[in-house]
Amino acid sequence: MTVDVDVNRAQDPYGEALERFAAELEGRPAADVLRWAAGRYAHRLSLATGFGPEGCVLIDLIGRARLPIDLFTLDTGLFFEETYALWRGLERRYGLTIRGVAPERTLDEQARAHGDRLWEREPDRCCRIRKVAPLEAELARVDAWITGIRRDQTPQRAAARVVQRDAKFGIVKINPLVDWTKKDVWRHIVEWDVPYNPLHDLGYSSIGCRPCTSPVQQGEDDRAGRWRGSAKTECGLHGSATVPCRGVA
Repeated sequence: MTVDVDVNRAQDPYGEALERFAAELEGRPAADVLRWAAGRYAHRLSLATGFGPEGCVLIDLIGRARLPIDLFTLDTGLFFEETYALWRGLERRYGLTIRGVAPERTLDEQARAHGDRLWEREPDRCCRIRKVAPLEAELARVDAWITGIRRDQTPQRAAARVVQRDAKFGIVKINPLVDWTKKDVWRHIVEWDVPYNPLHDLGYSSIGCRPCTSPVQQGEDDRAGRWRGSAKTECGLHGSATVPCRGVA
């Protein structure tokens, strides 16, 4: 099956286009989805990574295929040292650059404005300042972005498509690993010797900012270590909103 990458944007309506793309790409290898995305959206496409196992797999696929895809991470200033080391290691391994996107306010400026350790008192506001707002600014520059979300990660992600409208940011979201399982991800990492965060070997199944991440105990959900002790399970990057979609064709 050949997925059309040359459709005239001006004549390709949003709803029909994304439905067709999602149907044609469903079940295709992640490498094929990435090549399709790079061919279709070219310089108006970015991958946002937090250096989780899925992000490392996507960087591996992009790096080995030498795909011209912009890569960036939302550097909150609160990463684990192991995460910063992995960031640089991936750049060296694949000969590419992963841009660091910082919030407008430093941690000291945030503390002066909102008090110290905002992540403990108002984690949603902290995520908004240090993650969501910077991501909004980055995605305003592109027509599509690539994520590492999988359907089996959370109930909120169970209905994700390979290609879909991102209601929160008003652009196209591409999820090459959407039908992968956790075992699929780690099988790829082992088979291709992909660098990954050594904290995963110490029980950290989902790794975000240092103060908001803890190891997961046996029998717990993979994201139980994020914002432990609160009802919060997402940082807000993949939430819903009602922004008109652009760049769909």
